[in-house]
Amino acid sequence: MSPAGKMRAKLRWSNIYSFACLRPQVLEPERPLSLSGPGFSRVVYCNQPRMHQRKPLKYPSNYISTTKYNIITFLPKAIFEQFRRVANLYFLMAAILSLTPIAPFSAVSMIAPLAFVVGLSMAKEALEDWRRFMQDMEVNSRKVSTHKGDGSFGYKPWQKVRVGDVLKVEKDQFFPADLLLLSSSYEDGICYVETMNLDGETNLKVKRSLEVTLPLDQDLAFKDFSGIITCEDPNPNLYTFVGNLEYDRLVYALDPSQILIRDSKLRNTAYVYGVVIFTGHDSKVMQNSTKSPSKRSQIERKMDYVIYFLFTLLVLISLISSLGFAVKTKFDMPKAWYLQPKNTTNLYDPSRPALSGIFHLVTALILYGYLIPISLYVSIEVVKVLQAMFINQDLHMYDEETGNPAQARTSNLNEELGQVDTILSDKTGTLTCNQMDFLKCSIAGVSYGVSSSEVEIAAAQQMAFDFDGENSELSGVPMHNSSIHDPWDNNRVHAVDSEFELETVVTSKGEKVKGFSFEDSRLMDGNWLKEPNADAILLFFRILAVCHTAIPEPNEKTGSFNYESESPDEGAFLVAAREFGFEFCRRTQTSVFVNERYPSAHPIEREFKVLNLLEFNSKRKRMSVIVRDEDGQIFLLCKGADSIIFDRLAKNGRTFVEDTTKHLNEYGEAGLRTLALAFKKLEESEYSAWNSEFLRAKTTIGPDREAMLESAADMMERDLILVGATAVEDKLQKGVAQCIDKLAQAGLKIWVLTGDKMETAINIGYACSLLRQGMKRICITTMNTELVGQDAKKAVKEDVLIQITNASQMIELEKDPHAAFALVIDGKTLAYALEDDIKHQFLSLAVDCASVICCRVSPKQKALVTRLVKEGTGKTTLAIGDGANDVGMIQEADIGIGISGVEGMQAVMASDFSISQFRFLERLLVVHGHWCYKRIAQMICYFFYKNIAFGLTLFYFEAYTGFSGQPVYDDWYMLLFNVMLTALPVISLGAFEQDVSSEVCLQFPALYQQGPRNLFFDWYRIFGWMANGLYSSLVTFFLNINIFYDQAFRAEGQTSDMAAVGTTMFTCIVWAVNCQIALTMCHFTWIQHLFIWGSVFTWYIFLILYGMVSPLISGSVFKIFVEALAPAPIYWSVTLLVTIACNLPYLIHISFQRSFHPMDHHVIQEIKYYRKDVEDKHMWRRERSKARQETKIGFSVSVESKIRQLKNKLQKKYSSLSVQNVITTS
Repeated sequence: MSPAGKMRAKLRWSNIYSFACLRPQVLEPERPLSLSGPGFSRVVYCNQPRMHQRKPLKYPSNYISTTKYNIITFLPKAIFEQFRRVANLYFLMAAILSLTPIAPFSAVSMIAPLAFVVGLSMAKEALEDWRRFMQDMEVNSRKVSTHKGDGSFGYKPWQKVRVGDVLKVEKDQFFPADLLLLSSSYEDGICYVETMNLDGETNLKVKRSLEVTLPLDQDLAFKDFSGIITCEDPNPNLYTFVGNLEYDRLVYALDPSQILIRDSKLRNTAYVYGVVIFTGHDSKVMQNSTKSPSKRSQIERKMDYVIYFLFTLLVLISLISSLGFAVKTKFDMPKAWYLQPKNTTNLYDPSRPALSGIFHLVTALILYGYLIPISLYVSIEVVKVLQAMFINQDLHMYDEETGNPAQARTSNLNEELGQVDTILSDKTGTLTCNQMDFLKCSIAGVSYGVSSSEVEIAAAQQMAFDFDGENSELSGVPMHNSSIHDPWDNNRVHAVDSEFELETVVTSKGEKVKGFSFEDSRLMDGNWLKEPNADAILLFFRILAVCHTAIPEPNEKTGSFNYESESPDEGAFLVAAREFGFEFCRRTQTSVFVNERYPSAHPIEREFKVLNLLEFNSKRKRMSVIVRDEDGQIFLLCKGADSIIFDRLAKNGRTFVEDTTKHLNEYGEAGLRTLALAFKKLEESEYSAWNSEFLRAKTTIGPDREAMLESAADMMERDLILVGATAVEDKLQKGVAQCIDKLAQAGLKIWVLTGDKMETAINIGYACSLLRQGMKRICITTMNTELVGQDAKKAVKEDVLIQITNASQMIELEKDPHAAFALVIDGKTLAYALEDDIKHQFLSLAVDCASVICCRVSPKQKALVTRLVKEGTGKTTLAIGDGANDVGMIQEADIGIGISGVEGMQAVMASDFSISQFRFLERLLVVHGHWCYKRIAQMICYFFYKNIAFGLTLFYFEAYTGFSGQPVYDDWYMLLFNVMLTALPVISLGAFEQDVSSEVCLQFPALYQQGPRNLFFDWYRIFGWMANGLYSSLVTFFLNINIFYDQAFRAEGQTSDMAAVGTTMFTCIVWAVNCQIALTMCHFTWIQHLFIWGSVFTWYIFLILYGMVSPLISGSVFKIFVEALAPAPIYWSVTLLVTIACNLPYLIHISFQRSFHPMDHHVIQEIKYYRKDVEDKHMWRRERSKARQETKIGFSVSVESKIRQLKNKLQKKYSSLSVQNVITTS
């Protein structure tokens, strides 16, 4: 172990920590903690894993599997999944019936396409599951050091770890199972654990072993080790554990602080020993691994209704066919003597026409099955996989800093990306970086720090830009000149007139220290000694350097220290203290050492003895440390949320409250995170009396322990004296404001759901242009419950409802068309607003507002708000976040986006898509979302068109031949139609079609609204395509039948037979549908040309090859193309005529639409085609300015609002001048 490691290993934290690191005593005999009964039946024999291999203790192995299938279950489960689809189930029944005499086709022609489609889908399932299996194997094959016996340890795979095994886990390794911590490299049995994979938190958690197992700190110590653990059964609760350890004939209580959970990581600790309690799927993390909810896109859900419509059509024409067949059988069959009506089966029995009609109904249902596109599902799956590959490989969404590309974790929702109406976003780590910089502070009522936050810089630049515009307009310079300014250019220097004052914006110069962007000469380099409140400043710096739980790590490169802290804020405080001259350099079991450069002339290492530590948690919102300085004086040093600290100040400790509150508000407006610092000097007797109470609470075992500890801490943390406050910046991620501006122009609504306090959230809203000056802000808060007596909840609820009602009325009565409202609500109020009798009024108000910000919300509230928006509006919602607290929201939304940031991978693992920066959301939606929506919508509509065009010709021919059930096409023609001859063009449409390029998508964000408005998959368009298919089928059938009916076909004058007519008709269908898809496409590459014309060419190749096969197989089409069709001019003439006739109406429609009622993308395509974007820049800019949805948020709107204000001022000025001129003249 390194010297630093040995130093750290001597720390005995149990004497310091109050809550998490209490070491419980032996359970007293007179009050044993019984754990028998339901829920507490698990018994673990430590160091005796063989005891658990037989019943009743046969626990599962440590092998984990996240796959859907295994070798045994794959076939039955995968087949079941395939035939849950109605269409596939129909084709299965048809394939079975094709083996009977009533089938109109051969069995092969029905079974082969079904087998191909189902087989391809199952192969895709198998491939995806194989990838999951390989990921599982990678985890299961990790090695861990395990006790083999006689005190010797050896490595074995995770999957072979068993309950009762003693493991040795080393630094930076993951725990392979849930363990009971026995000892660690620290003398006191403490270890540091990173739970980022579990809860998304990057701060380290402290775990500690029982006192009695501390001697088990070497391999040989386990030679004769044994013990019995009785504990709770497997459950998903990560933060609770109840159990006992029986060791050396004594029983010890266990709690969560001794449990090391699978998939968390050992940090800052050389090694730990632990005994396995839960393995595999019994472990707490696996108990929490719920399956992601099944999500389906709007298009897919609507497609089901179209399939049902086609089924209805299929049944309808089948009923017509069977009725016609029954009538023909009854009245015409007896006259047809050549059919031997008296010697026939039930299929053609004139005496029982109803029975014959029923049998024919089955035949018709099979015959017209081509109305239902069998390959639709598999084609969509192939296309979506290709679309997902394009998203994954988009270099514009690749983050060079982290090396993370965008990732489509599911391909089922690609088109849903193009139909989003509302985005619900987390703030910290999503809009901001979760990297803290110490920027400002307030000490003794004086504010220090002249550096500006990103919010202040953005505000100053905007104000300066607006003022430049004002000067331009007032001086007669056209306003459009100022629009040349890039609003995101941070390097531009604005000349500002003396009449228009801006705050001085200071940015850091020189080499920047990570975590420290503070600049103010009054505090740097010891200059603070000259300040009037130097004593308070000294105390402020010492609180920063002493009040924490961090561990210093020597940095050999810089010669200073890095700090492993439990939160990024704490790390920033320690870096700030170091830069101010108070470097935390060493920690021992009972002391903290700070190297102070000031106030003495030479650096002095001062020791502060740590007597107690009351750590931070989300309920307390503060932490305190009680120390004794070198003069023997005892101090309580405290830092926490300002609202908590201010409530605990003594009367004589409120000297600086007014000034500090003012500074805190200023820091909040600048988007900074703030904490207040305070202290209290303790007398020896006062501390001793309190400490005895505190020790009594610490040693209590039972349910009252936490309450007693909290009461003792609360007693001490009162009558404090305020010292000052800190302000750290959680920076906006790169490109956030630009992204939000573009999304707003695309017509999307953006809500922010954050756990931060209202002031911080509001100012981040200003920073990213969700809020702007001039917006009317609606803040809904709860009233003080202390003033309303016993019916507090009812009164608060009524008050919230009144606020919502009044706000809604205010919006309705607003007459200014440019007025914008922003709704801000906190978590406490939201709890009432989400109740059943209020939530719809709340949603109605929120929808009417341009921006919605929910502050102080819990993870559950995030999910509830998402559900309310999704179900209440009925529109597509997208949730984006980066932490474990965002998982509920991500899973609840129609689309979940996880950001692979610094808060772990829980959000990414629960998401449908992952990106590494919020700014990539712009391209994911506006480009890929737009493309995927249009591609899938057009592809599905075309699928229905071609199947109707093809399938109805079978119906016409059957009616034409007396409802005989005779297909006009050869079986192999019909088999190849969907599988080969029309499959690849459809896939090229779904994978490669682009109405406009990606650059144009970003330049014309309003194009995105084609998705939310569902312009390409509404019922009008669906039925339009179906009507087109109906027209094509009529033209194809009747032109062929009428032309071939009595025309000479061969050179000898013979007319054509059914095989020739059927083949010609099929050729017309192949040409018509492939030319139709060519007319549909806007974007061509060699791939589209190859697929479309290659499909047509494949048809002729097949005809030649199939005609060469023995007549036993090819039947009536033997050498039909070479000998009959190719030499006949009528064959080629009819093909050309039918192809033109089928596509002419669509060509006329699209020409009329582009000429008189063009859609947005039609205009842009024409501009690009005629190169007007290059030759006529003015027109291009004008069209771009039009191509924005009307919105009231975003940077661009702020500029437009300012321009309106300036024009109004100018108009008033000119009006007053005109009046004066009139008066002067008169």
